[in-house]
Amino acid sequence: MEFAGPVISIFFIATVAWLLVKKLPSVPVLFLAGLSMLFIAPFLSGNALKPEKPTGLAILDIFKMVAETMVEINSGVGLVIMVICGFLAYMDKIGASNSLIRLAMVPLAFFKKYPYMLATLVMPFGQFLFISITSAAGLGLLLMATMYPIMVNLGVSRLSAASLIMSTTAFGIGPASAIAMSASSVLKMDVTQFFFQYQVPMVTVVASILFVSFLVVNKILDKNLPREEVSFEKTGLTLTESPLIYGILPLIPLVMLLVFSDFMGIAPGICKIDTNVAMLSGTVFAIAIEFIRRKPGKEILKDLESFWSGMTENFASVILLIVAADIFAKGLISLGFISGLTSTCMHFGLGGAGIGIVMSIMIFLASILMGSGNAAFFAFGPLVPEIAASLSYDAVKIILPMAFAASMGRTVSPIAGILVAIAGIAKVSPMDIVKRNLIPLCLGLVVMLCINFLF
Repeated sequence: MEFAGPVISIFFIATVAWLLVKKLPSVPVLFLAGLSMLFIAPFLSGNALKPEKPTGLAILDIFKMVAETMVEINSGVGLVIMVICGFLAYMDKIGASNSLIRLAMVPLAFFKKYPYMLATLVMPFGQFLFISITSAAGLGLLLMATMYPIMVNLGVSRLSAASLIMSTTAFGIGPASAIAMSASSVLKMDVTQFFFQYQVPMVTVVASILFVSFLVVNKILDKNLPREEVSFEKTGLTLTESPLIYGILPLIPLVMLLVFSDFMGIAPGICKIDTNVAMLSGTVFAIAIEFIRRKPGKEILKDLESFWSGMTENFASVILLIVAADIFAKGLISLGFISGLTSTCMHFGLGGAGIGIVMSIMIFLASILMGSGNAAFFAFGPLVPEIAASLSYDAVKIILPMAFAASMGRTVSPIAGILVAIAGIAKVSPMDIVKRNLIPLCLGLVVMLCINFLF
């Protein structure tokens, strides 16, 4: 019976992966798989997981633990993500996201005589925007409406332009990122510290490698492609016109977190804020600006409704996924998957670094197959603290590459929604974009793993 639990857990992992590849809804698949494992665990050993406040009846303890998980996530990382999503929805509604794009495009005008250099600069430019505009679909479509026609009209091929715009979503980083929030929550670390101390140094090096590789790959593959001109209207996308100064509004929470963070220490001792306070403060400031710029009326109040709708829409798509994934992770733990994995890795001499590499590659491949990195990361991220503890290894060293691998895999997934949308607007094949992105992203993955586990 010693190996029965780990074997059954592997069966559940394979089944869940197959069902997700078949495009079944991820929330019920993960939830039911986790619940099934929690019910099986007591029959295999007497070490089944228990809720903090047992009911006195084993079968009801399982549902009690599920309820406690829901309360913990909804009152913690879930609430933070909902507030972030509400803020981003309001920024999009009042045109602040579009203004940020236009504002950030100003310094790029210098490179108009060097189209491929301009095109490649779109990647770090877009990655910076991705910290504040955390929706991959939202950022991708905004860049297709603004930067895509400029790049193509300067002589960059449609494929290269689409490829580079897709690359801007390769790293899901920053205090507003759902993956970063989940990782910091698992580590019990402030998300601002996780971002500045761990994500920024890593992404700086890896993004530099991608910058060069994208430039080389696209320039080589574009040699035999004809030049085409594309007008802004031909993209089929429109932008909400707002004052250029509105471009600073999406950055206000990030600046507040930077200034008042204990980790950065720019303004130590003045006050201490968290992500919720920063997002709500940024929202209220934007509302005040709207009242100053526009006459108070129903339109402003109607625009504010986007904040609440943004919160509720993402509850179903993100928060419930985190809950279901956490139940799935608890099911794996209850069946002894962690102990089986650690003992196997120790047997082969892998250790913490080996597990980190295996899990990062696994999440990268899962993201490609599913078109989203969230489900894979949310399912295996909560396992990291226990794995690290059992091997006396640094949990950050394991979870950091896993978080990067999740969003990097989506960038080369032919079924990712944003990649399909970009390909449709550019009138190119999704697989052609994947071919362009695969070499740089695989190189970036290798470099990231080497830096993380060798230095």
